[in-house]
Amino acid sequence: MTWLDVDDAVLESRGGAFTAQEIARQPQCWRESLATLQPQAGRIRAFLEPALARPGLRIILTGAGTSAYIGQCLQPGLLRTLQVRVEAIATTELVTSPLTWFQRDVPTLLVSFARSGGSPESLAAIDLADRCLRDVQHVVITCNAQGALYKACSQRARTLALALPESTHDRGFAMTASFTSMLQAGLALFGGVEAAGAGIAAVAESAAQVLARESGRFQALAGEGFTRVVFLGSGALAALAAEAALKVMELSDGQVATFSHSSLAFRHGPKAVVDRRTLVVLYVSGDALAARYDLDLLRELAGDGAAGALLAIGTGDDPAIAGVQWLRIPVPGAGDDAALMFPYIACAQMYAFHRSLALGRRPDAPNDSGVVNRVVRGVTLHGLG
Repeated sequence: MTWLDVDDAVLESRGGAFTAQEIARQPQCWRESLATLQPQAGRIRAFLEPALARPGLRIILTGAGTSAYIGQCLQPGLLRTLQVRVEAIATTELVTSPLTWFQRDVPTLLVSFARSGGSPESLAAIDLADRCLRDVQHVVITCNAQGALYKACSQRARTLALALPESTHDRGFAMTASFTSMLQAGLALFGGVEAAGAGIAAVAESAAQVLARESGRFQALAGEGFTRVVFLGSGALAALAAEAALKVMELSDGQVATFSHSSLAFRHGPKAVVDRRTLVVLYVSGDALAARYDLDLLRELAGDGAAGALLAIGTGDDPAIAGVQWLRIPVPGAGDDAALMFPYIACAQMYAFHRSLALGRRPDAPNDSGVVNRVVRGVTLHGLG
């Protein structure tokens, strides 16, 4: 059997079996996650409806590392649909400066994302919120029902704790299925679990097609030896670009320098990083206005002729822009950016996986020195003073 166009035996010998399977199986993970949430729809609604109805509510979306990018990806859409104050603030910021970020008299819903629930900052952020805020409620979404975070929060007052299926709890070093499954769960939670089925089915089908047909393209790109990769996007896709850049950096063990920016901001200095060693990947927005800015930048980069390769990922293409590789994504449902994030990030994950193998790394544990770990170690938590 093969995963991402690599034979099982090769994956085992090269230390990539977990990561390859976790990337490839994501559409099934999303279906399984929804199946876990749907029987709890009544409990979820009973918690969220009064929580979201509080006057002056502030929602903070939090997590560490890749889990922090979940909140950043969700924030633009939730601002639009919920019409309340929504902010994405990493636990690493909340724990180091709680009195800066927590506003004592503002009703707050703290939404925490965590793959393992074993990072020290995860529980610390919740405890600090309770100490710093007069009126706080919590939502916890994790992939590990056996983790410290879920165990501590499953029976906690004013808390809704949700554990996704074990299949979403990545065993590889890099978060792949866990990232997308928690992102999907966040969308379902705030959009209505009962109504999420059709949307998740469409997203899963789109991503499944991309995973099945495009792995060879990314294997070839990985073999071209780019030493720099830039990911670009607008709105929520700028946050997704940051997660994509992190995946390539992690799985290459830092041997590939990665960068991410919003499309419009990239002109303001960061474009200097582009040279013949650079692969530039642009996520084209499903929003018509944002897409105009994305394509303007693409035309500029193509005209510059400085990049080693330009790859545009979107629901269409523009053959009039010469020198660009186009990857057309099957439109998932409405084709908005919330839906496009899933097939889009699968592309970055495949490239990161194949680049890791091309560099002779072991994707399941790319850091041979052991100084970077799957679950962060060595964090000393300090009191408020």
